[in-house]
Order: sequence, then structure tokens, then C-alpha cells
Amino acid sequence: MDPDRLAADLADPALDDLTQRLGRPYLRRRLGLEQDHEVFSFTRPGAHFFYPENWYSVHGFIRACLRVVGLYGRAQRNCRALRVVEHRLPIPRLPEPLIGLRILHLSDLHTDLDRRITAAIAERLGTLDYDLCVLTGDYRARTYGPIDPALMGMRALRTQLADPVYAVLGNHDSIRLVPGLESLGIQMLMNETVVIERGGERLYLAGIDDAHYYQAHNIDRVAGQIPDDGCALLLSHTPEVYRHAAHAGFGAMLCGHTHGGQICLPGGIALTWDARCPRRLAAGPWRWGGMVGYTSVGTGSSVVPARLNCPPEITIHTLARDRTIT
Repeated sequence: MDPDRLAADLADPALDDLTQRLGRPYLRRRLGLEQDHEVFSFTRPGAHFFYPENWYSVHGFIRACLRVVGLYGRAQRNCRALRVVEHRLPIPRLPEPLIGLRILHLSDLHTDLDRRITAAIAERLGTLDYDLCVLTGDYRARTYGPIDPALMGMRALRTQLADPVYAVLGNHDSIRLVPGLESLGIQMLMNETVVIERGGERLYLAGIDDAHYYQAHNIDRVAGQIPDDGCALLLSHTPEVYRHAAHAGFGAMLCGHTHGGQICLPGGIALTWDARCPRRLAAGPWRWGGMVGYTSVGTGSSVVPARLNCPPEITIHTLARDRTIT
């Protein structure tokens, strides 16, 4: 860690609001961990050697392998062949007026990886019907470096999104992105909770900071802002906090991070999903105890613009009451 650089980051006026909102110790720790991450190590928590995220220095090798087998062109086109997934999300104790609420869920946008992918996403977003939008992290392609290209990509997507939009950070995201994203009208939930009201009833929407690499999440804090009998939905970048979220009383959780494997064997069989969770939680709908969850396979692509046997998705969750749990 470079103490002088950290001091300069902490003194950045753009981060003044975050210092007041989250506290200086939190901001200092997050920025310090981001600096540490730039000195890459395969021994970092959650790292898997064969996961493409760890292969920035040899991303050309991945492309070359796909070219040799004649799949690179198709794999690139697959990244722009977005599917819209309509999913019924049953939540315990969901109040009657909130039944039918439609939530647009985008994850792992990596907007600065390939402008063609971002343009394809923007084009598709303008045709959708929903009540609110949630973003579950990873707006930047690399896990370090400049943030402006990612903000430019997010600006292009934001013009196609209806209000309100809520979001959390992922393991690719610097906390320095927060002021820029919020200036676009995206409300970032940094271990914070907001209330969605309809017909006099409430849904508590909580969001935590990245739990994969930075481990900056605080489930106790967000759960403490929700009444014991409240209906609560958690946004997390990664599914790895599934047990903690379920025992904290959340009725549902939306997440991403895994990309569903991105480059999979036929049948969508992922070779790796870079998350400490059971395979069944790595893509699509799942249940853990009294909590239901959904892991997006990602709207964008990571490291290389290539997908095989794992198409990107835009998800629309329609809320329903889970009558199997009381």
C-alpha cells in the first residue's frame, strides 16, 4: 500500500459525501484494499487459478484457444445475443399490494470491455416493462485501473433505464465509482436499506458492499434497519453470503458474479464459478432454508468478450407470495 496515494484518495473532494455517509475508517479500508489488489496474488481470498478473471496477462491466450477451435467468432456474437428471462420470485410474507411488482435485474455489465456488448444491452433495455431496476455489481471490466471508461458505459445504459435504479458494488468495482454512478441517478446501497412502498405496504430493499474480494459487506447493519416482521430483499454481488443472509431473516436475495461460468460445456455445465458456494447456487433460481434466491449468469461478459453454452441474460423478477413458508 502507498500511504501517500491513500492519503490523496482520502482527501479527494469527490469522496467527501462518502466519508460523511460511511465513515472515514470504512473508506480508508476499502481504498487500501483496492491498492493491495493492484499487486495481484493468486493466493487472494476466493481466487481460483483457472478462473479467467485471474488471467489478465494471458487474455490473448484465451482468445487464441477459441480461434484455434474455430469458436471465437461465435463466442463473441453470443455475448450480444441477450435473452430476457421472466422469473417468478416468491417471497415469504410479501404484502398483498406488492404482489406483481416487476424488478429488472442486471448484473456484471463490465461496460468498458466491448462497446458492442454495451450497445446491444442498451438497445434491448428500451423495450422492457418493469417497476424498478436493480444492479448487482461489476461495472468495470478489470478489477483495477481507470474508472472513467466504465462510467461512460454506464451513462449510455442509464439513458435507457426508468427510475428508480438501485445498485451495489462488485469485486471489479472501486468505491471511487460511487459518486459518478450516483450522479447518473443510480442510488448506491453501501450496506444500506431503502423502502419500496406500494398500497401502504413496504418491501425493504437492502444492499451490501462486495463480499467476494473486499469483504466489505455488513449484513448485520442492513438487517438491523428492517423490522422483525418486515419483508426484505437483499442485493449482493455474490451468492457467497447465502447462509448469513438466510439466517439474518431475508426472504429473498438477488446476486450475480459467477457469470454462470461464461464459457461452459454443452448443457451449460460450468467449469468454474469463482464463488464459495454450492454449484446449484451459481446460476438461476435456488432456495436456502427459508430464503429464495436468484443468481444472474450476467448481462455482460468478463475478461474476454466470449460466451459459450451460457447466454447473457436480462432478468425481470415478478414478485409473488411464497405460500410454502409462513
